[in-house]
Amino acid sequence: MEDLKKSSSFEEAYKIAEWRRAMKEEIQALQQNQTWELLPKPKDVKHISYKWVCGSIERYKARLVARGFSQQYGLDYDEIFSPVAKVTTVRVLLALAASKNWKLWQINVKSAFLQ
Repeated sequence: MEDLKKSSSFEEAYKIAEWRRAMKEEIQALQQNQTWELLPKPKDVKHISYKWVCGSIERYKARLVARGFSQQYGLDYDEIFSPVAKVTTVRVLLALAASKNWKLWQINVKSAFLQ
């Protein structure tokens, strides 16, 4: 059985089948959701680097992320969108559901894209 420890580098993670599978699922989700479009690189533009971020071994979740610190607004991107629920909002919804005796479900969404 392979070593199921959390990986500290891409090279280390890629040796483990579960991490390779998680990376493949991430690439497939990005392609399926048409997250980005591959274009030829202009000669006078530096490319934006990326890295793999691997989560906990309980779920083997890998994310491909751009190193956005090298991006310039209007050149590399036009808009940003990062939906985050505030803890207070979640608490209000849970309190409302409890007071109205609503049923609640929790789901795990592997890749969520709004639009």
